[in-house]
Amino acid sequence: MGGAFLAAAVLARLGGRIGLPTIPLFILAGILLGPNTPGYVLVSDPHDLEMLSLLGLVLLLFYLGLEFHLDDLKTGGRKMALAGGAYLALNVGAGLGFGFALGWGTAEALVLAGVLGISSSAIVTKVLVDLGRLGNPETRPILGIIVVEDIFLALYLAALQPVISGADSMTSAAVDAGKAFGFLLLLAAAARWGTRLVGRLIATRDNELLVISFLGAAVLIAGVSEVFGVADAIGAFMVGLMLGSTSSGERIRELVHPLRDAFGAIFFFAFGLSIDPGDLPTVLVPVLAAVAVTLLMNVVAGLVAARIYRFGPRPAANIATSLLARGEFALILATMAATAGLDERLSPFIAGYVLILAVLGPLAAGRAGWLARILPGRAAPRTEEPAKAEPVAAGGGG
Repeated sequence: MGGAFLAAAVLARLGGRIGLPTIPLFILAGILLGPNTPGYVLVSDPHDLEMLSLLGLVLLLFYLGLEFHLDDLKTGGRKMALAGGAYLALNVGAGLGFGFALGWGTAEALVLAGVLGISSSAIVTKVLVDLGRLGNPETRPILGIIVVEDIFLALYLAALQPVISGADSMTSAAVDAGKAFGFLLLLAAAARWGTRLVGRLIATRDNELLVISFLGAAVLIAGVSEVFGVADAIGAFMVGLMLGSTSSGERIRELVHPLRDAFGAIFFFAFGLSIDPGDLPTVLVPVLAAVAVTLLMNVVAGLVAARIYRFGPRPAANIATSLLARGEFALILATMAATAGLDERLSPFIAGYVLILAVLGPLAAGRAGWLARILPGRAAPRTEEPAKAEPVAAGGGG
C-alpha cells in the first residue's frame, strides 16, 4: 500500500517536471509494478487494492456532486438532458455499429456499445480538477453529460446482464431495470426535497465528526445503490449533490480534498494493475479503429453540446476532450463479458482501448486549444459570470 502511494507520487513528480498530467502516470505506475509486466511486482493480485480503489472512485464522484449544484439541475435540466442524450446517441450508437462491423456477435456488439459510449467519470472529474476548470462555463454541460451517462448506465447494466448471460426471461430484466429506476427516483427526490433535513443532521462544528459523517454517508449510499443495480458512483454523486447545498457544503469541499486526492491516486494505480499491455498487439487494428471512432464522435458531440449552450470553438474543444477518456465502467464490462463466456478477443480489446484513451484523454484535455483552432464557429459572448475556479491541484497537468 505504501509502495503504491510512493510509486504514484514519484512518477507524478517526474512527469510534472515536463508538464504531463497525473492520471496517465498513476496508471503507468500500476502497469509497471503489476503482475502483467516483467520486472519487480509490487502488487501480485489487483484485488488486494479493490476496496481502496472503490473508495477512490466514490470520493471522486462525491466531490463531483459537491461541485454540481441543485440550481444547475433546476435551471438547466432541459439543456443537460439534450446534451447528454446527444452524447449517448452519438457514442453508444457508434459503439453498437462498430461492434456489429467487427462481426464478433450480437452480445459482443451490445457490450462494445457501452465500452465506446460511456466516459470515465473518475478521469473526467480528475481532469477538471487538475486543469482548474471547475469554474469554467462549459464545465456545467460536461458534468451534466456525466450525470446523464450514469443514469443511462444503471438502466443499461440492468438490461445487459440477462442478455449476455443467455437468460431468456425478459421479466427478470424488467424487474432489475425497475428496481434501478425506482432507486434513482428515490435519490432524486431526496436531493430535491431532503436537503434541508440532511443539512440539519450533518451540521457540526467539529471537523472530525463532519468528516466521519459525510464519508459514512457517501460510502453507505454508494453501497446501497449497487445493491439496487445502480452504479455506486451515482449514489456517491447524489450524496455530494445534497451535501453541497447545505450550510456545511463549503467546509466539506475543503475537508474532502486530501481524501479525494490520496484514494483517487490508488484508484488509478489499481486501474493500471488490471491492464496487460502484452495483449494489445493481438487486437491492435480494431483498437486503433475504435479510438479513431471515439475521437470523431467526441468532437461531434462537443460541437453539438456547444451549440445547445451557445458556446464557441474553445468550450466545444474542452467538452470534446474532457469526456474522451474511458475507464472503470469499460473494465467492469470486460469482466462481465469474460464471466459470460463471450468472444475471448473482447478482454484484450477493451484493455487496450481503455489504456490508450485513459492516457490520451488527459493529454488531449490539456491541449484542447489545438483542437479549437480547427473547429467551425466563432467565439460567443458569455452570458453569465463563471463561478470561482478551484486552484490547480499539485502535480496537475496545468
